[in-house]
Amino acid sequence: MRRSTLCIVILLLLSSLASAAVALKAEPYSSDHEQGKNSLSHHAQPTGEEVFKANCGRCHVPPMSISPRITGTVIMHMRTRARLSRRDEQLLLKYMAP
Repeated sequence: MRRSTLCIVILLLLSSLASAAVALKAEPYSSDHEQGKNSLSHHAQPTGEEVFKANCGRCHVPPMSISPRITGTVIMHMRTRARLSRRDEQLLLKYMAP
């Protein structure tokens, strides 16, 4: 009896931890998290260059040799990976392919 109770408690703990992990992963970033993530002010309208430096610049240098034909596809792909907003995507597109 005691062993089965212990097993049930452990299973409940594991399932609650798993559901909490899924909820955290699925939860979109809040504006507080984004302010901590980059140095852009929430109130000021950032430029495409600022968005690039704050988000993309951690891993990439500005690729001025990228073709304007594929810039939109690259930005759209990286938007999902970096969890950028639609506004940031548009600013990056204007910055990288004017």
